Amino acid sequence: MVKETRLDLNQWSLHKQSHIFVKLAVSILLVGLAFRLFFSQSVGFSPVSDRPLVEIAVTPVPGKALEAEEDQEQPQKGNVGKCNIFKGEWVPNPSGPIYDNESCPIVEGHQNCMKNGRPDSGYLYWRWKPRDCELPPFDSVRFLESMRNKHWAFIGDSISRNHVQSLLCILSKVSEAVEVYHDEEYRSKRWQFPSYNFTLSVVWTPFLIKAAIFEDMNGVSTSEIQLYLDILDETWTKQYQNFDYVIISGGKWFLKTAIYWENDEVIGCHYCPGKNLTELGFEHAYRKALELLLNFMIASDHKAFILFRTSTPDHFENGEWFSGGTCNRTVPFKDGEIGLIDVDKTMRDIELDEFEKAATLASEKGLNMKLLDTTHLSLMRPDGHPGPYRQFHPFAEDKNAKVQNDCLHWCLPGPIDNWNDLVMEMVLNG
Repeated sequence: MVKETRLDLNQWSLHKQSHIFVKLAVSILLVGLAFRLFFSQSVGFSPVSDRPLVEIAVTPVPGKALEAEEDQEQPQKGNVGKCNIFKGEWVPNPSGPIYDNESCPIVEGHQNCMKNGRPDSGYLYWRWKPRDCELPPFDSVRFLESMRNKHWAFIGDSISRNHVQSLLCILSKVSEAVEVYHDEEYRSKRWQFPSYNFTLSVVWTPFLIKAAIFEDMNGVSTSEIQLYLDILDETWTKQYQNFDYVIISGGKWFLKTAIYWENDEVIGCHYCPGKNLTELGFEHAYRKALELLLNFMIASDHKAFILFRTSTPDHFENGEWFSGGTCNRTVPFKDGEIGLIDVDKTMRDIELDEFEKAATLASEKGLNMKLLDTTHLSLMRPDGHPGPYRQFHPFAEDKNAKVQNDCLHWCLPGPIDNWNDLVMEMVLNG
């Protein structure tokens, strides 16, 4: 017992001596620091610039899984000290959106959530805030001045159309857009801003590669999609030479049942029970499609400014779009509260893999190709979808009516407007 007490006393004695030594060292350090600060001010040292740095390099974001917590803490290779504008949080924005649903006639009915009777408006009062810097709000005048005589194209599925409508609504506060073209189904369109000779197009090509689609406007199919994995869709490739800036993306359409073709032969399928075909999975087709389109852009003599946008997850809960799924949340998720489901994680892995390979080649050829990574910031906004308000006042006659929800597209105005802040930062401040 005595030995144990003596040991404790010896430890305390050593601790006390160490404590005195530490205090002495800290005192010397503080005196030296004070002298350095005084000296530096006396001789007129310039302060370090506080201008935020924004990551817009050609190299893609590493860390493919985008798990709820782990991915958020990983620094980006080759960009030490720079701000990653795609990592952050949604913060309150009392000023609200730049435009409203009534002042922008371009908003399509199924995205006009307020007109369709959505009762809450809190989803309109948030903005994206990167973790380590400020993201300037979209400046329509500066954008249009910078894009005189230029042609932008949004190439992809209905999310691309959703995005282009957002940009049009923002720009319309400064200059009126004139529609000069639409296809038979009003899916591909083109607008001009005469005051700036600026052209804006959306090209509807849900697979980006050649596809025979037997589906009506309500999503009802009469036969399996025929997908040609070795041929790009001429709907966009024939126009590519006309585009100065391109935002291109793929996504959810690859999850649909499809028969896969290569070299004019059927090689397999995705989800085609009873067809006696090899199940290749959507992963195979999506990877082939992205590889084909990115290589096309790299090999082209036409060098457009390319933003490759990552796919965005949906927020269906308690079912899917066809089985009663809903999205009734009214506030954003906080960082770390949600992670990607397996399908979205797989899709994102493919996107980052293919972009990384393409970016290396693009850099060697002097092609401006950047990753517009909207996945994480979109994942955190379950409150921004039309939900049941894709229809006009769906509960007017029956408060308990069973209504199909839209938990994939975005209300206008809504969270998707913030994508344009990212685009402007990447294109004009990069």
